[in-house]
Amino acid sequence: MTEPITVLRAARLLDVDSGELRSPATVVVQGNRIVSVRREPASFEVEGYRVTAEPPAIPASATVLDLGDVTLLPGLMDMEINLLIGGPDNPTGLPNPMHGVQDDPVYRTLRATVNARTTLHAGFTTVRNLGLMVKTGGYLLDVDLGRAIEQGWVEGPRIVSAGHAITPTGGHLDPTMFQRLAPHIMPLSVEEGRANGVPQVRECVRYQIKYGAGVIKISASGGVMSHGTVAGAQQYSDEELAAIVDEAHRAGIRVAAHAHGDAGIRACIRAGVDCIEHGSLATDDTIAMMVEHGTFLVPTSYLSEGLDVSKAAPALQQKAAEVFPKARAMLTKAIAAGVRIACGTDAPAVPHGDNAKELWAMVDRGMTPLQAIRAATVTSAELINVDDRGRLAPGLLADIIAVPGDPTADINLLQDVRFVMKDGRVYKNT
Repeated sequence: MTEPITVLRAARLLDVDSGELRSPATVVVQGNRIVSVRREPASFEVEGYRVTAEPPAIPASATVLDLGDVTLLPGLMDMEINLLIGGPDNPTGLPNPMHGVQDDPVYRTLRATVNARTTLHAGFTTVRNLGLMVKTGGYLLDVDLGRAIEQGWVEGPRIVSAGHAITPTGGHLDPTMFQRLAPHIMPLSVEEGRANGVPQVRECVRYQIKYGAGVIKISASGGVMSHGTVAGAQQYSDEELAAIVDEAHRAGIRVAAHAHGDAGIRACIRAGVDCIEHGSLATDDTIAMMVEHGTFLVPTSYLSEGLDVSKAAPALQQKAAEVFPKARAMLTKAIAAGVRIACGTDAPAVPHGDNAKELWAMVDRGMTPLQAIRAATVTSAELINVDDRGRLAPGLLADIIAVPGDPTADINLLQDVRFVMKDGRVYKNT
């Protein structure tokens, strides 16, 4: 049976590699793949003769969608998101600090389906879900959510799942440090991400991979929004970091490290960690080290404006006031130095659906709008080691969005997504 053909017509199309806006734009999709991105006759010379090649006719059975005065772009990507927290019952700022002891895995997963749909409708067709440590009995809820989305049961982006984040006892992502819980209130196992020492961290990585994790997330330094951790402090030893990376890389899985502090970032780079999340306190020498090693950075920079810390404890507000300005300055230096920067929001620290505000933050810190779009498309695709998305080109996945106007002139237009197609299926057309 022939796969259905959909033809998208629009005023413009953005080539994210060249930065060229092509006008008018016609994209032909068959099944879940792009088969053509321009249908104008092609003119070229062959042995001194001018030849015009007409494109093949569109079959009468094709569905033609005239989207009007919009610009077509590849689907955007968010490389740090937590779909299982935040959302409909707490739409802004910090998640409910008691979610770890109040929400069972079923309720948490149902919340995630709402957040996944919101994220997709915001134009983000691929995400990395970099999980927290939560009490689930060892179930990797984001893996199951991703399976449900793949099978068409619920709407959402493709998910590269981390399962449970891996952290030492008392580390930033240890949920008892967010909630000031007394001993024995929420005991957590290695299967749920709490791991100390080389044997345990190896076991923990193997467990996540066994049950479907496509990326390993670790807590390598203290955090801003956790009690009892110093944002700059290295949490795992060099030996533990090396063991984590060794286990993941031997399985062909990349490692992402939550790391604000300079010492923790440098230790991660030396260990071979693939991506630094936040990187807030990185020095000039460490930024240069990231460039030398090809380490990716997901700065999650908009949360320094978008995270509502007004209800956080005074000590946490003080940490935020100290770290966030330094984080903004760090990103400006990293952009200038040529660090490979991918887009990530740390939602729900930034509310689900507001993901495109991270691109505004990148531009505010020194990127051009085109560079920010590349961070959310081609660079993010490189980070997750795929070459089947991130551009509008024949043979690639039909992940296509549309926004009004010219987003290379005004990055804020990406906050007004009018059309979303993922895998050749239309999810939004307003």
